[in-house]
Amino acid sequence: MAQVVWGLLFLGLMAMAHGLQKGDDLLNVCMDGKHHKYKPGQEDNLHQQCSPWKKRACCTASTSIAAHEDASHLYKFNFSHCGMLTPACKRHFVQDLCLYECSPNLGPWIQPVNSSWRKERVLNIPLCKEDCNMWWEDCKTSYTCKENWHKGWNWSSGINECPVKAACHPFSFYFPTPTSLCENIWSRSYNASHSYGRGSGKCIQMWFDPAQGNPNEAVAKFYANSSAPDIFSWGCSFPFLTLLLPLLLRA
Repeated sequence: MAQVVWGLLFLGLMAMAHGLQKGDDLLNVCMDGKHHKYKPGQEDNLHQQCSPWKKRACCTASTSIAAHEDASHLYKFNFSHCGMLTPACKRHFVQDLCLYECSPNLGPWIQPVNSSWRKERVLNIPLCKEDCNMWWEDCKTSYTCKENWHKGWNWSSGINECPVKAACHPFSFYFPTPTSLCENIWSRSYNASHSYGRGSGKCIQMWFDPAQGNPNEAVAKFYANSSAPDIFSWGCSFPFLTLLLPLLLRA
């Protein structure tokens, strides 16, 4: 009996170790994208809105500069396809791109993708409700012609243009709510958090004060440690060990 219990204990401890390692693999990583670095590191010269990530970044200084430019060499994407975005609106798209290119805290949401220009993407990042709401408020009077900016553009000129018969309307026409904007514009890269706001430890912030630290590190750790609902996860292994302990004491 004792040998069986000790054997089960050993297997349980191995399972927990595997689960913790699995979580750690999702922390402090860069996705396999078009312009991402292989691994995060210090970048002292990150440009303007990308600068909060300079202590540990997946982007280079040149990428951060291009992230602030319309139709830059990064993706040839023209944000002003229906006229100029308001400055307040444009800031959110720059911040969105800085988060995508520079953040090392998106590991729990990185997924493989079959694409000619990248091998991985992010999916369902829990975006803090304040960030989503502000994005929509600041952009609702700017104009666009599509609700999904990932695909369906006319690229014949080398940059994205509105498809034939796609009319330009205020953002609020294509995105009637903050959730529709945050979740639809990049094909579910974001999941709009309705219950969690900044400081909750359960949603990713686009905007943060680097002097106060990067709050997304704790958020990534929270989701990394709870991302594996299988027998090798901490959440499943720990209850198993608590049930096993009384048997071990009796053996």
